[in-house]
Amino acid sequence: MKKHSGTALLITLAVSVFAAQASGQQTLAEKLGYAADAKLLIIHADDIGLAQSVNQASNAAFASGGITSGSIMVPCPWFPDFAEYYKSHSDLDVGIHITLTSEWDHYKFGGVLPSTEIPSLLDSNGYFYPTTEEVAQHAVPSEAEKEIRAQIDRALSYGIKPTHLDTHMGSVLAKPELIQIYLKLGMEYNLPVFVPRMLLMGIPEEQREMIKKEFVLVDRFFMLDLEGPEASWEEEYGKIVEKVSPGLNVMIVHLAYDNAEMQAVAVNHPAFGATWREKDLNYVQSQTFHNLLKEKQIQLVTWKEIGVLKP
Repeated sequence: MKKHSGTALLITLAVSVFAAQASGQQTLAEKLGYAADAKLLIIHADDIGLAQSVNQASNAAFASGGITSGSIMVPCPWFPDFAEYYKSHSDLDVGIHITLTSEWDHYKFGGVLPSTEIPSLLDSNGYFYPTTEEVAQHAVPSEAEKEIRAQIDRALSYGIKPTHLDTHMGSVLAKPELIQIYLKLGMEYNLPVFVPRMLLMGIPEEQREMIKKEFVLVDRFFMLDLEGPEASWEEEYGKIVEKVSPGLNVMIVHLAYDNAEMQAVAVNHPAFGATWREKDLNYVQSQTFHNLLKEKQIQLVTWKEIGVLKP
């Protein structure tokens, strides 16, 4: 997911575990074998499959322990490359990064399905729209459901066993009908779904209770803003780590090597571009980062671990 508005350096959706403790229910941390008030953190890399550079950087971060999770953009050209790598690394925690947008200036992609089956999802050139707002405006829910289902099924056909569902640029959170499809498919495929707890705000009580019953909610998630750090990467991510609190936290990063391929993909996009992504890669692999996690007694977890539990 990417945030494309606002000037905050991170997104923080704060909620407490104390309500669960007071009611006598086990917290997620307890279900995973930790203390009730443990700080759980998924370090998650978006956009696997976008480019070879992204794949190579993500694979390196998995191997070094820099990330605990990632998700794949199935419609993108370098998805088969990662699927081949996965054959010998099937223990990786990778989900489906549901993709309904194509935001780069000159590097474009459409759906897994033929354009005749999903015309409402595509612009006049046959590519996904570049913004989440355009998805909300144009997407016919039945076509979006067919395409999302096709993306999951294609990953399965390549032998990938996804650990969860999440969303590129937040596109499936763009309107209520898409959110319903997102949750429906999570239940149908028996997969955890990235659902921020704040999503429950404004939803009727009956639906809130269903979501809380069926899904593990993300208490808070963090990501550098579109405008990037005002100070160093180390300082800004250090601030994020300081904000990790009891409950389930997700820190979203975007990884790649700053090479000619990624520079061409991200031309005119310094935000989440080649230099940005290599800085993210360097930080998550740094000893500074992992020392800070240890100092703050943060427990690293995966969607795969969560997937075997009931909410």
